[in-house]
Amino acid sequence: MNPYVLTILLSSLGLGTVLTFASSHWLLAWMGLEINTLAIIPIMAQQHHPRAIEATTKYFLTQATAAAMILFASTTNAWLMGEWEIHQLSHPLATTTVMLALALKLGLAPVHFWLPEVLQGLELTTGLILSTWQKLAPFALMIQVTPTINSPLLVAIGLLSTLVGGWGGLNQTQLRKILAYSSIAHLGWMVLILQFAPSLTLLSLSLYIIMTSSAFLTLKTNNALTINTLATSWTKSPTLAALAALVLLSLGGLPPLSGFMPKWLILQELTKQGLPLSATLAAMTALLSLYFYLRLCYALTLTIYPNTLTATAPWRLNFTMITLPLSIITILALGLLPLTPAMTAMLTL
Repeated sequence: MNPYVLTILLSSLGLGTVLTFASSHWLLAWMGLEINTLAIIPIMAQQHHPRAIEATTKYFLTQATAAAMILFASTTNAWLMGEWEIHQLSHPLATTTVMLALALKLGLAPVHFWLPEVLQGLELTTGLILSTWQKLAPFALMIQVTPTINSPLLVAIGLLSTLVGGWGGLNQTQLRKILAYSSIAHLGWMVLILQFAPSLTLLSLSLYIIMTSSAFLTLKTNNALTINTLATSWTKSPTLAALAALVLLSLGGLPPLSGFMPKWLILQELTKQGLPLSATLAAMTALLSLYFYLRLCYALTLTIYPNTLTATAPWRLNFTMITLPLSIITILALGLLPLTPAMTAMLTL
């Protein structure tokens, strides 16, 4: 893609997200979401591969449906209650419709079916943008409308997303689909705690973006798309293979890695709020996710690729990829747990 065109598209992507962040009126927020969607579509379709075009079409249809639902809900609220402000969303029909629309935007269960299919058709860099940056604008709206949304609905969506994210990834061999189900599970944890401690949701979102970025950049560096190709990674870069296994365990939420921090704080907060059953269910669904992360770690560090190669052996060319972002993000994904007291103190300010 032409660098000038790519610069314009990425600038529009940022503009759409910032516009949604800064808006207090539903029409302005809707415009930001639309700019965001229209900016990423050419980036997704730049490969001109049938699978990429299919993924782009699916993404466009789901995002257009969600945007139409948001517009319908905000118009309904303005018609019935006379309010266009995001904070003044008060009619039950409008609040429920907006919640489902934002769940569709984010890929939360039970409207998650598009996310694994779309992510599977994209290259890893575009998949990284879709899994991280594209979650910010809908989450900003969800945080603003949470006080008006029915509490059991949020808990149900959160628990169902953690369950679907753990269950769906068990039988996958494609790494992009596994990361898609990982995304669904992590978003479920964030929605689960959203109404009780929004600051914890922001902390979880930040750490999710760091860990997912590290995972995607590691896979891109190793040029791995399936579990089988992961087994060749240790020959190309043993240090990166060892760090990648730790990043995957961090995504699974094992101590003493950074990913343990949000899960620990969320379970603690749910217990304080008198929801021990929800906390127990969420912890049990985390075990499902942990299983397929351990499966990836096993393929990455404890298996040797078979001698009868079914894939093309990679050429050992001089490595030209910039690895500084990967290094910084990997360090953050592994070593933030000791800073938990400082972060919790910042959240309470």
